[in-house]
Amino acid sequence: MNTKILSVLTATAATAALLGAAAPAHAFSFGTNGITFGQDQDVEFKFKESHGAFTSSLAIYEINGFALTSVKSLFAETRSSDNGSANEWKGTLGNTVLGSGSAAFKFLANKVYTLGLSSNNGMVYSTSGLNLNVASTGSQQAVFGAASSLWSALGKEKTNAFQAAGSYTSGNASLSKGGTLISFDDRGGNNDADFQDFTVSAEAVPEPITMTGLALGFGGLIAARRRRASKTAS
Repeated sequence: MNTKILSVLTATAATAALLGAAAPAHAFSFGTNGITFGQDQDVEFKFKESHGAFTSSLAIYEINGFALTSVKSLFAETRSSDNGSANEWKGTLGNTVLGSGSAAFKFLANKVYTLGLSSNNGMVYSTSGLNLNVASTGSQQAVFGAASSLWSALGKEKTNAFQAAGSYTSGNASLSKGGTLISFDDRGGNNDADFQDFTVSAEAVPEPITMTGLALGFGGLIAARRRRASKTAS
């Protein structure tokens, strides 16, 4: 394997180990520096739209030491766009991506992940350090940010407005507050960094109330009622 990739994977894994050992259980990273959580976390992804001339697919990869392993396929286009080059090769749910357009994944505690977008133009990752080629090392190929502010910055179908979004590198703040938007540049158009080629949203799914928790809560209500009844009787 390329020595640059080895060094990136090693550094990423080390960062995740430090996160798990030294940070609170709720600490996490969800952005261009990698994806890792201090505790198991369910995340729901939804396909939004694409603007790439290539037929693309998005998957989640786990970083295992010095290897990248695909662990979940999220969305796959059946064609590159709805209507050729119209609206900058715009692709929408039901036309380029079939099905519900929604996919969920449980990220396991202290493991390191990245999102990978593949097409016949090659592969790019949401973790900038993994995007290595002859010309550049660690180029940013994805943006993360609060959905409302990122959509506004991207300007939807205006390429020059998309290029202004490169400062969006973390979805931490919005992942559990309405969701974060993630948008890729697939290195097409001479790597134009327009960050509009494939866009999804991601939102943390709260842990469900367990039956044990329900039982404890119900038991507490019964105990409180009994205490009130006892005071009334006395």
